[in-house]
Amino acid sequence: MFRRHKTNASEHKRNPAVQGSALPVPQNDMRSFFSLSQLVLSAGHLRPPPVLRHSKITYFEVEILDAQSKKQICVVDKIPPSSTLLDVKHKFHKVCPQWYPSRIGLRLERNGSFLRDSVNIKSLAASSIITLYFTDMGQQVSWTTVFLTEYTGPLLIYLLFYLRLSSIYDAKESARSVRHPIVHLACICHCLHYLRHLLETLFVHKISEGHTPLKNLIKGCTFYWGFTSWIAYYINHPQYTPPSFGNRQVTFAALTFLICEAGSHFINVALVHQNQSGNKASFPSPSINPFTWLFTLVSCPNYTYEIGSWVSFTLMTQTLPVGVFALLMAIQMALWARKKHQLYLKRGTFSRWRKAAMIPFIL
Repeated sequence: MFRRHKTNASEHKRNPAVQGSALPVPQNDMRSFFSLSQLVLSAGHLRPPPVLRHSKITYFEVEILDAQSKKQICVVDKIPPSSTLLDVKHKFHKVCPQWYPSRIGLRLERNGSFLRDSVNIKSLAASSIITLYFTDMGQQVSWTTVFLTEYTGPLLIYLLFYLRLSSIYDAKESARSVRHPIVHLACICHCLHYLRHLLETLFVHKISEGHTPLKNLIKGCTFYWGFTSWIAYYINHPQYTPPSFGNRQVTFAALTFLICEAGSHFINVALVHQNQSGNKASFPSPSINPFTWLFTLVSCPNYTYEIGSWVSFTLMTQTLPVGVFALLMAIQMALWARKKHQLYLKRGTFSRWRKAAMIPFIL
């Protein structure tokens, strides 16, 4: 019986049809089958179909309305998120060629402030549609043109009065009078001042590529050219009288003028170097150059030196027109210096003890 049982068992093993599902499957075979099934399921298709990748870039639409009538002018579509407001202005100009990008003013609100060209369009978007209000800024000129025109005029106008043209002064009176040395010195100092401004505009300052309305150029030229004519007329007049304290007053004022002119130049160079470093939030620190030591006392030493130049020129010539011009320049630069000083305080770019904006310990 033992042999028969053994023989039957072997026959069962040889014949798989006899086993059917009644016989238990070994544990190792189950694990192998499970691993194989998991491998097949994870592998998926042998040749999967190509997946279509859709672009995730969200384009914006800019609706431009007239700031006065609120009527829609146009819709600029397909604006990438990386675009700036200047890119929108260029596309707006293609739709409406009568308005150049330089004279297009765009605002988020009708009475809000104008947006800068460097503003990223994504920062303005609350949804995929952005509404901006358009204002025609009028005829525009570049800032370089403004500065060169404002500074070239006084240089040429003063020389015309210095030559004592017969159309300005009486020819006989001009021939009889002998010019005082202060007249020649004043001409040299005045020309030196505006030559420095012109050269710094061309080679030192990094002027913004933006534009300003033509009316601002007219205002600036009227101010500078008008005062230069008034100043030059008095100083070069045949009846001009020298300062009350003579050569001492002239010498002291001339030396102060030259020091202030040198200080203005070195401060402007330091400010440009600080902007080129890329860290605009930092405040320029004094260097080995003694003209830059004024940074330790005031926030805007370039204005301090500029006012010093005109005050010393007033003492050197002792004329009322120069004094009035120096006073108006001091008021304007004090306003500019206060704004910059408050901006520096908000940024925390220098220590709190430096409280003066333009005049040490006073303003």
